[in-house]
Amino acid sequence: DRLIETALRCPTANIEIAGHTDTDGDEAANQALSEKRAQAVADYLVKAGLPADRFSAVGYGPTQPIAGNDTDQGKAQNRRIDFVVK
Repeated sequence: DRLIETALRCPTANIEIAGHTDTDGDEAANQALSEKRAQAVADYLVKAGLPADRFSAVGYGPTQPIAGNDTDQGKAQNRRIDFVVK
């Protein structure tokens, strides 16, 4: 909900919603999951009243990890959504 408040304060900003996964499972399935994750967040923001044309939902699958995928904690950190304000 903080993103909604920020987006309302910056009406000209465009926001990329980037979905990420860990490396467990099939690469194609992870790619699809990351795209669905990002789109679900975009849908939530639009349902909250923000214009859809301000958002782009992108899935990166497991290609941009922020932690190692060799522990449960690292995998959990890699399953995430990032917001990039443009």
